[in-house]
Amino acid sequence: MVVVSPKMANGTPNGSVSPNNHVEAVLSSPANKVDQNQILVTEDNNSIDYLRRAQWLRAAVLGANDGLVSVASLMMGVGAVKRDAKAMLLSGFAGLVAGACGMAIGEFVAVYTQLDVEVGQMKRDMNMRSVGGERDLEMEMEKKTLPNPFHATLASALSFSIGAMVPLLSAAFIADYKKRVIVVVVMASLALVVFGKVVAHLGKTHSVKFCIRFLLGGWIAMSITFGLTKLLGASALE
Repeated sequence: MVVVSPKMANGTPNGSVSPNNHVEAVLSSPANKVDQNQILVTEDNNSIDYLRRAQWLRAAVLGANDGLVSVASLMMGVGAVKRDAKAMLLSGFAGLVAGACGMAIGEFVAVYTQLDVEVGQMKRDMNMRSVGGERDLEMEMEKKTLPNPFHATLASALSFSIGAMVPLLSAAFIADYKKRVIVVVVMASLALVVFGKVVAHLGKTHSVKFCIRFLLGGWIAMSITFGLTKLLGASALE
């Protein structure tokens, strides 16, 4: 015999369990709360267009990495033959300005070329001779994730400047030559790791791979620049 307690049998005269109470109990259970949270998280992730984010993220990654590595390598190369802090700082500042301008212009031209190619291909695919071709093209362009040259230009120039400021600020307040070189290398390495983690977080990818990739690339560039410039000797620049 099954005994139904009053608490279980509330809501109906004959002692049966009310369907509404059963639904409320199911919906309020901890397992369903977890499922609802997972659905909300999934919906939030699905609402993010990572393909559109990748367009400016690529320019930002390239700019930050190039700014940090190129300016740090340039300062290391000058430091290999000139122990004066002023020479290192001036070379780093010149590299920052020239690099930021070059990256911005290069990204603008490259992404605009990519945009023209994609739009031209879309026109050929839509067959502009058909009736309503212009409208169909506009609708297709709204659906398709097209590259934005201005976003890429801004992201590249800004990220390059931020990356280049790391070695510049690291060497600005250190008079001793050996300490200055060591601090530049250490700070550049830490910044490369941070950049790798930020990029991995924004792109929802593996952070360890990004950090190792950034770090090894920076070390190789700085080592080659320092070593080759050291081989030339100070006399070659005088």
